[in-house]
Amino acid sequence: MRKFDPWPVFFKREWNRNWPFLTGFAITGALITKFTAGLTEEDAKNSRFVQEHNRRSFLIDQTIHLR
Repeated sequence: MRKFDPWPVFFKREWNRNWPFLTGFAITGALITKFTAGLTEEDAKNSRFVQEHNRRSFLIDQTIHLR
């Protein structure tokens, strides 16, 4: 006698519940990858975000060396 295999039922139910999240996650990841792959070093130098983080890491490094 063949045993019941619950995995196909489980995956079908979970796919039906989670496909919107998984699809949105895939699309968002693809867009972020596409936009960030086109950035150059010049874009990074002109970015306020990168400049702020470089300054913070510099300040953190300075406080670590003072100890």
